[in-house]
Amino acid sequence: MSESKIELYRKLISAHPTIELKGKTTPYTSVNGHMFSFLSKEGDMGLRLSQTDRDAFIKEFNSKLMEQHGRIMKEYVEVPEGLIQNTEQLSKLLQNSFDYVSSLKPKPTKKKK
Repeated sequence: MSESKIELYRKLISAHPTIELKGKTTPYTSVNGHMFSFLSKEGDMGLRLSQTDRDAFIKEFNSKLMEQHGRIMKEYVEVPEGLIQNTEQLSKLLQNSFDYVSSLKPKPTKKKK
């Protein structure tokens, strides 16, 4: 994964003060126990969207569902290379993703107290 992609991802996340960047080796974001964006080891960005937003995204950006480890990630779209560099446009989509995942039932935490 290239440093420039990590920097673009960090820049995107930093534009949203309510979203925390997590992950030491593979950066990602999550809320209420649900991941909603990440950078793969290859440097591809996945973004979790609602069905409506997902369909519109795939059509508008000529994208596809994200694939990791030989499996399709049903709610994640693959963010095209050019869009990763457009922080302003991608920022709105990240907010849509955050809003969608925030509406899901929280997952119980696995961390020991």
